[in-house]
Amino acid sequence: MRPLELRDVTFTHADSPKRALDGISLDVEKGEFVTLLGENGSGKSTVCMLSNGLIPHAIRGQLGGSVKVFGYEVAEHSVAEFATRVGIVFQEPESQLFCMSVEEEVSFGPENLAVPREEIRERVEWALELTGMKGYNDRSPFSLSGGEKQRVAIAAALSMRPEMLVLDEPAYALDPVGRTELYRVLRELKEKQGMTVLLAERDAEDASTFSDRIVLMKAGRVVGNGTPREMLRDPDRLRSIGIWPPQLSEVSALLNRRLGRSDFDFSSVQEAEKMISALISSGKGGAR
Repeated sequence: MRPLELRDVTFTHADSPKRALDGISLDVEKGEFVTLLGENGSGKSTVCMLSNGLIPHAIRGQLGGSVKVFGYEVAEHSVAEFATRVGIVFQEPESQLFCMSVEEEVSFGPENLAVPREEIRERVEWALELTGMKGYNDRSPFSLSGGEKQRVAIAAALSMRPEMLVLDEPAYALDPVGRTELYRVLRELKEKQGMTVLLAERDAEDASTFSDRIVLMKAGRVVGNGTPREMLRDPDRLRSIGIWPPQLSEVSALLNRRLGRSDFDFSSVQEAEKMISALISSGKGGAR
């Protein structure tokens, strides 16, 4: 059973005449790391809010098409029913943090589900260790750095033991160190825990490194869906939909133009180093 299935989905906010989603279809498979990549207003945040029923239950508007989360139509089930299967983390961690200590914050969800105290303690320690926040139990969330706050927000979501983690631009306000730590945590959740991750992002550089699949969005529509290599190889196309291309995509495109080739296609620094070293060693490069 897929974590998320969208079929010809449209959505218009109650206070807007413009569609936020305009007939999109999308599947997210179990254990995948899928990144929704697009500029502001592309519809990626709307998809995130559909994934646990915030739309249409908390955010009003006109929803069309079919949205299934783990096989259940979101329009027919409450947000609470998805709470233990889908964890969601927003762009601003402060919007989700309200307890006086990290431990209270992470235990809040399970406590409200009347999970036994001993199991709550185990969940809290498990979530804090996974997110690199072990030992922060008694700290106030509001005394932490931006990256640490975001990791506490993720730990709070994880304490509910979800099957899918949904994140809406979680690294937007973080410095480079905070971004690196955040994406390290997400990668380990996917690789070591087998968790499904759905990430909304504007930064193609990060998406190219961590995603199994990238979904390009523009004006409420899906305009591309494939591997990072497939979706990020054309810098001009990315710029046309408001996305700044990764540096490796720019370098590959430049080399292909200058050398009259089409086979330079880097998805990692290691690949780029290997191909450029081979080019230098050959002394040719295939230039015309």
